Amino acid sequence: MKVLVVAATLEEIKPSLPFLEEKHIMYLITGVGMVATTYALTKFLQQHKVDLLLHAGIGGILDPSAHLGEIYQIYTDEIFGLGADDNGSFIPIEELGFGKRIYTEKPPAHIRLPKINKAQGITVNNVHGSADNIMRLQQQYQKPLIESMEGASAFFVAEQEEINCLQFRAVSNYIEPRSRDTWEIGLAVENLNIFLQQFLHFFNPVR
Repeated sequence: MKVLVVAATLEEIKPSLPFLEEKHIMYLITGVGMVATTYALTKFLQQHKVDLLLHAGIGGILDPSAHLGEIYQIYTDEIFGLGADDNGSFIPIEELGFGKRIYTEKPPAHIRLPKINKAQGITVNNVHGSADNIMRLQQQYQKPLIESMEGASAFFVAEQEEINCLQFRAVSNYIEPRSRDTWEIGLAVENLNIFLQQFLHFFNPVR
């Protein structure tokens, strides 16, 4: 099985590069955001055969009781806000009849998945950082909810190309009014790469 590890930034998977190169596992740095991820991933898949996309990164979590640095498997991800504003009410793109905004993971049938927490994801262009907007998220979504700027793009491209796809994220911060002093990016990156290498090392088919 040919695996492609996808990350938005080099820093998120840099500790795993020697491991990936030793194991001859492909990786792709797409750049930040939905547009960059969709373009880079689509272009890569035009030139390479891939059986599984493994999207790895860090993200913010809505649950203030969650532990920073913890790893989550994102089972569904949403292009946040894709639709229309109707006098303060949101009309999803599905109701408009122009597409869809929610995409799901597609694990290979013969892969043992790790027993870790799962979470819903939202993919945004503008990271939430105001109390009013965060309150609306809390009213709209169940916990745990993890925010990124790329996740739904990977699921979208994988669906279009009919490729299996998994997404794992380490929590680097809470979704709260912006406070960089409380972020744990280093811890999240460290844990993400430990997990990534362990997962790929024991990447065995079910017998």
